[in-house]
Amino acid sequence: MVRMSALKDRLKTDLTVSMKARDEIRTRTIRMALAAISTEEVSGKAARELSEEEVAKVLMREAKKRREAAEAFADAGREVQAKAELDEHAVLEEYLPAQLSDEELGRLVEEAVAESGAEGPRAMGQVMKVLNPKVAGRAEGGRVAQAVRARLAG
Repeated sequence: MVRMSALKDRLKTDLTVSMKARDEIRTRTIRMALAAISTEEVSGKAARELSEEEVAKVLMREAKKRREAAEAFADAGREVQAKAELDEHAVLEEYLPAQLSDEELGRLVEEAVAESGAEGPRAMGQVMKVLNPKVAGRAEGGRVAQAVRARLAG
């Protein structure tokens, strides 16, 4: 039998704690996260146990959905729904690896540009190929692409 990832284990433990504490936001968010993980586990040809990295990716995807939904609700003037999405996002953030600061991301972009020998905006793919494994799970793809684009343009 394959061992459950520590992150998924922690989510299940925290779900029990939040239910006992009657913390509705935390309970709802963790249930949603576990449901997303379960859905991912049974998608594809055969059911399987997700690795630690795959569980983190699912949580990152869910956190991104919450952030985008909060922005959409706020833009539409629906502050109550926006706050609910932000509350869920905050809970998910606790389970994600620490995000890179702008300075750290900039340094990694510089290293990747030097390593790939890329020049000009057309070389973005080369830089991203070198950079993505270094920032995996610690910076959102759009943010990384924006930093690379800015570096190659300037």
